Amino acid sequence: METLEVSKEIAMMKGEQDGCTGDGSIDFHGQPAIRKQSGTWAAGIVILLNQGLATLAFFGVGVNLVIFLTRVLQQDNADAANSVSKWTGTVYIFSLVGAFLSDSYWGRYKTCAIFQVIFVAGLVLLSLTTQMFLLKPRGCGNETTTCRSHSSWEIGLFYISIYMVALGNGGYQPNIATFGADQFDEEDSKEGYSKVAFFSYFYLALNLGQLFSNTILGYFEDEGLWALGFWASTASAFLALVLFLARTKRYRHFKPSGNPLSRFCQVIVAAMRKWRVEITPGDENLYVEETMGKANGGARKMLHTQGFRFLDRAALRTERDSSVDAKRNVWSLCPISQVEEVKCVLRLLPIWLCTIIYSVVFTQMASLFVEQGDAMNNEISNFRIPAASMSSFDILSVAAFIFLYRSVLDPLTRRLRKNKSKGLTELPRMGIGLVIAILAMIAAGTVELYRIKYARKDCKHCQGSSSLSIFWQVPQYALIGASEVFMYVGQLEFFNAQVPDGLKSFGSALCMTSISLGNYVSSLLVSIVMKISATDNMPGWIPGNLNKGHLDRFYFLLAGLTAVDLIVYVACAKWYKSMKISGKSGVQNGDDGDEDVKEKDYC
Repeated sequence: METLEVSKEIAMMKGEQDGCTGDGSIDFHGQPAIRKQSGTWAAGIVILLNQGLATLAFFGVGVNLVIFLTRVLQQDNADAANSVSKWTGTVYIFSLVGAFLSDSYWGRYKTCAIFQVIFVAGLVLLSLTTQMFLLKPRGCGNETTTCRSHSSWEIGLFYISIYMVALGNGGYQPNIATFGADQFDEEDSKEGYSKVAFFSYFYLALNLGQLFSNTILGYFEDEGLWALGFWASTASAFLALVLFLARTKRYRHFKPSGNPLSRFCQVIVAAMRKWRVEITPGDENLYVEETMGKANGGARKMLHTQGFRFLDRAALRTERDSSVDAKRNVWSLCPISQVEEVKCVLRLLPIWLCTIIYSVVFTQMASLFVEQGDAMNNEISNFRIPAASMSSFDILSVAAFIFLYRSVLDPLTRRLRKNKSKGLTELPRMGIGLVIAILAMIAAGTVELYRIKYARKDCKHCQGSSSLSIFWQVPQYALIGASEVFMYVGQLEFFNAQVPDGLKSFGSALCMTSISLGNYVSSLLVSIVMKISATDNMPGWIPGNLNKGHLDRFYFLLAGLTAVDLIVYVACAKWYKSMKISGKSGVQNGDDGDEDVKEKDYC
């Protein structure tokens, strides 16, 4: 064993001399990755293109799904909004499955490839099902022609296909973000800066892909050409897969670290077995395993921090614990680095929970914003603007604010803080995102008040029933876009930086599961509001005819809930402490890379 370890050390020293990366990444053949021959923007740009095309494909289905359900499957507004929320939530729940398989067994490259194949297969099935069975009579699914009722097996085939799309996209998304970040060595100052920039460009690529689906595809689908839209999404997803596979030998990889659930359980069990053992001051009695980082496929080791002291018992050596590492009982004695993994996740949970309410606000763009816009005046001359295409203003806002942040706000913040390496950190940016989200809901509620004021009360389906122009929705979409730049880009950076090296995909999955739970909470909130408000022969706040409801009150309710969430978030952010890691450049905190072994407030 000692001879093998010495051989590995010699290989690593030789790799450093040959210009290898310093973060422990490897190439396609399992050898240390050579900096000039792998990764960086040569691989990162391909991943950005892949993300843009895959997003185009996904939103080619998702952006108009609520309209498809009402026109083709004949669901009412509340049921369609709930169906979309549940489907979107399931997409992000599957992100946990993809992250688990990636971090534990398959690695990020293999996981991305497999789930993209499932994604393409689901889109093919959806396109065939829609064209052959659902669009009957031919030409139905537009604003005027109603489709016939469908059999249970036709509807079942439709739901199988869209949930295959959910599985494929969900399992792929958290891994492609992290896999793209893997192409940059954060042990190198120049590549480390590019790694931070990658998350902004990643989110921009996601939104640019969505822009095409929301405008061009959205228009064709709104005109009833659903099969054409779905086949275009299929072609885009297939091209994304081909591009991803074509650059295979250029990528940098990290070995999977093994099942994180078992490591977490080992710490909990070991700490409970020693709950009567007294914890002495200092780190002398804590078990440190020198090969921990290598065993977990990472180059850096987590160091002991204060807080959650009861978990330190898992790393306390007692008389019953063997002094021989080979005979160590992993359910009785755990390395302190393994204990710190659990502490790290526990510290992240309050921050993560606070992002769920924001996701409730965000998900309204795919459901109630579309239904609201569909009931407004959306005609210019003889051209009808699809309500779903208004989300293009959200995307344009995202692009503008990413440019504004990276070109103006971030450099300005660095000058004010007199810190060239770090501008506005992630947690304050996420708080700004919550503030802007409150303003977005207030704007949406105000627009709805005026929409109802200028609407015909006797309409049957509400489409175009208000004389208020659909362009009054632009402020609420633009504000949501601005909040995304601060919240979701900040989230991606924060969770990627603040999880252990062996759980990077899990960090990205946390971002997606907050969106998932936001969709489920939105669905639950709509159901509760309708149950409470639809009493005494009242139609409720969100009825099939929006002109007889009070959608404005629902928007103002979300603004109030987000304000409460902001207060809780500020308290959690002040409490949060960053992890401490040991890299090749020395001991550093996980927040800003300062060589300071003391813990400090992340904010």
